[in-house]
Amino acid sequence: MNIQTITFRLRALAIACCCLWAVASSWAAVPAEIFVPVPVGDATPVLRRAIAKASACKGAPVVIRLEAGNYHLYRNTASAHEYHVSNTASAEECPDATKHIGLWLRGLSNVTVDGGGACFVTHGEMSFMVVDECDSIVLKNFSLKAADPTVAEMTVVAAGPRWMDVRPAADSRFDLSGGRLAWVGEGWRFDGGVAQVYYPRRNVTERCPSPLEGLVGARQLAGGVVRLSYRDSVWARAGHVFQMRHAIRNEVCGLIRRSRNVVLDNLQLHFLGNFGIVGQYSENLTYRRLHCEPGRGSGRTCAGFADFVQMSGCRGKVTITDSRFVGAQDDPINIHGTHLKVVGFMGGGRVRLRFMHGQSYGFDAFAEGDEIDFIDVHSLLPLQRARVVGAQRAGDYEVVLSLDRPVSEQVLSADGVAVENVTWTPEVEIRGNYFARTPTRGILVTTRRKVVIADNLFYRLPMSAVLMADDARGWYESGPVADVTVTGNVFVECGSPVISVAPEVDRHAGPVHRNIRIEGNTFVMAGGLAVGARATDGLRFRGNSIYGPCSQSLDSLVATDRSTNVDIGR
Repeated sequence: MNIQTITFRLRALAIACCCLWAVASSWAAVPAEIFVPVPVGDATPVLRRAIAKASACKGAPVVIRLEAGNYHLYRNTASAHEYHVSNTASAEECPDATKHIGLWLRGLSNVTVDGGGACFVTHGEMSFMVVDECDSIVLKNFSLKAADPTVAEMTVVAAGPRWMDVRPAADSRFDLSGGRLAWVGEGWRFDGGVAQVYYPRRNVTERCPSPLEGLVGARQLAGGVVRLSYRDSVWARAGHVFQMRHAIRNEVCGLIRRSRNVVLDNLQLHFLGNFGIVGQYSENLTYRRLHCEPGRGSGRTCAGFADFVQMSGCRGKVTITDSRFVGAQDDPINIHGTHLKVVGFMGGGRVRLRFMHGQSYGFDAFAEGDEIDFIDVHSLLPLQRARVVGAQRAGDYEVVLSLDRPVSEQVLSADGVAVENVTWTPEVEIRGNYFARTPTRGILVTTRRKVVIADNLFYRLPMSAVLMADDARGWYESGPVADVTVTGNVFVECGSPVISVAPEVDRHAGPVHRNIRIEGNTFVMAGGLAVGARATDGLRFRGNSIYGPCSQSLDSLVATDRSTNVDIGR
């Protein structure tokens, strides 16, 4: 056999081996499937068993495949586990941080839950899903609603000087004992709380006094109507819709904790209770085709107990695209970090920090290797950077950090210092979404990495459509923005200023926010300002179209305070 023949055969063998390896690899990449047919009765234990089977795959790709139909989830059979979640409830409001979880993915990799048109129906106050310490998770193609939503609704059908006739929504159960109206569900009841009113003609909601206050009587009439009598005059009119809740965020719709590469795709979320979807210290989160709005034909006007999407201390990239946010009771999207206040310098590069806002506490905000900034709480400017070499919890409210360097004299002498975790700050893209029927803002974003807010429609939000805040004396939501592009959006009759750049400083020492470009947007004004900005460097407002019953002078539409390098023009 000559050398040419040997060489040819060796090459052929190599090619054959490569082909076999490719085929074997393609077989290995085909995910296993776990089929979960619609069960009769409670789906909670059935789904729990399916997730356990997925866990047994040890990280190999697996699809949990459902089918069209209702999967009922019950609080009393849900998985109970304590989770402290940012921006939820204080210990005084809710001493027990236990969450009751319907769909609990914990410590999993490469798992897809494909609903195939399934509808999850929750019963009682519970957390629909938790994704905890997972990697490469996809949740897609299903809807979610509540059998007993904790935002009750009633429509005014007639009103007089001191009475209203109202028709409760079909899924808002009530009790009229003792001449009072109380809303009831599976394991919960309230007759006070927080309210807002929906005006159908304008498709707008606003906060209002609760129609359950000041009652002197409540009685059933024919046709499913309830008459409410008051000691004082009634301002509501026929057609108004009241939305009411007890205001305690004791559960969440979803929590994504210490996870990475999580995708939520094509979800119809008709009720998010008792908070929204929270990403907490997670990396690379993608939300696309997320429809947070009441179901068609449901008769409901509200889909959320509070915020829809809350990102707290995340990193990598947060992407929210092609989604609808309609009918929240608070901000549809809020992306921020958490300032912890320095309450003690312990020497040797050790500091004691404390969670300051009652509704954010108990979670691990720092880990070894994280970079931090010491922040002046009055100017919100950084004083010193350091790296964490150790983090020790001191209960649910305090943590002791050991740093890689001594604390500087500038920090030691400052009148109030907070700490932000710089490592856990995400890049953000919010594109192609629709925002309406919320009483607050549309998007809150405070992150120092690149932010793009593009091609969205904001419809008649009573407050600012976009807010860039940052504070270390109130909500303690960090931090500065450094690269923001707002482009291609349409703002229809939103509150003033439509775009608000408002770091909460009380001692100005220089710009907090930087490099904000507002270009190529359309503003349909109802009055007031298009943009208001303070303590900002590098604000650019160019190429925007402005319509409405207001002055077209840019000086009257864009207001800046203690800002530098401002470029305003047509």
